[in-house]
Amino acid sequence: MYLVMALMALAYAPLVLLDEEWAFRAVHAYCRYVRWSARVIIGLRSEIRGVPPSDEVVIAAKHQSFFDIIMIVSAIPRPKFIMKKELTRTPFVGWYARKIGCVPVDRGRRGHAIQKMIEDVGRGQLRPGQLIIYPQGTRVAPGQPAPYKIGTAILYEQLGQDCVPVATNVGVFWPRRSILRRPGLAVVEFLPRIAPGLRNADFMRRLEAQIEGASDRLMEEAGFSLIEARPPQTT
Repeated sequence: MYLVMALMALAYAPLVLLDEEWAFRAVHAYCRYVRWSARVIIGLRSEIRGVPPSDEVVIAAKHQSFFDIIMIVSAIPRPKFIMKKELTRTPFVGWYARKIGCVPVDRGRRGHAIQKMIEDVGRGQLRPGQLIIYPQGTRVAPGQPAPYKIGTAILYEQLGQDCVPVATNVGVFWPRRSILRRPGLAVVEFLPRIAPGLRNADFMRRLEAQIEGASDRLMEEAGFSLIEARPPQTT
């Protein structure tokens, strides 16, 4: 997977230098390759459910592993991410991320990061696309709790765009800190849109309920035991 990433990145680079639209074609081609190779090599099939957006929206997605990024990007025409600033220095990934309009933020300074994120996104609105953000801020293992962060609500409020929640069960088959890959059916599901206009608190409650509820359903469908995975409640 990583070898092909390097080869495809180099092969497409001259075209991207001539026209940045080729960056989207390169990214989509790579995502299709990863989904195909996962199915052929290890028996990990992948399925997109719901209606992937093609207009300008904020996509708020559950993030369990690298593979859910691959699946989301493969399904939408002009993806761009709110991403960790460190990733912009990653070979190939960082260069292509800048070409498709990703927005880097410094997560180490929370308040400053949110403000810069809003400013950067605002400046980038002349460039159409689907802005992907992970409300929990990082990959979260299946069945493990992690808080939803306010940055998603601020984007939703400031941009005045629909928010499309996305659920997944990918982490059941492609763990976040392991080279193990299991066969099965990985699903990414685009959920009903949340229209602009909700108060931040109401938006966050609805967003979390939709994503967590649908992700739990998908993980149980994959045979994952949420009861065994979640830590015991303390009193």
